[in-house]
Amino acid sequence: MLDPELLERITARRAELDELEEQLAKQLTEVRTERDELAVAERVLERMTGRLAEERASAAPVPGQVAGRAVMLIPHREPGVGEDSLPWDYQRIIAAVRQAAGPVMAREVGEVVGVDVSVRSKLEPLRSKLVRLVDRGWLRKLPDGRFTTRL
Repeated sequence: MLDPELLERITARRAELDELEEQLAKQLTEVRTERDELAVAERVLERMTGRLAEERASAAPVPGQVAGRAVMLIPHREPGVGEDSLPWDYQRIIAAVRQAAGPVMAREVGEVVGVDVSVRSKLEPLRSKLVRLVDRGWLRKLPDGRFTTRL
């Protein structure tokens, strides 16, 4: 004859284990789903990184041609690229901005480098050079139109 108390304990334990099995199965499904999502995210990230690299490479400035050789007159500011890689007039412009007490207007830079600032047609090419230096990372342009060195 079977002990009814022992049978009750076995039945109760079996119910606990069945419930635990359901919870673990649910957890396992969630883990597998998340793992699959991470694999998809990783593939998307790799694809996007590749596309961004291609876009950056295609957006890189195209060097000009001088005497049949490719040259970039105003290179982007990068580690290892010094101001001495800039043309002489651009070096003077950076030096003028650097020696100013604070941010300067194009007119003030023109006075230092010897441009006739009273004639607008002489000042605009200088302003263009300042903007080119900003675009290439050598200078910073403030919202009020003044220029300053990056650091």
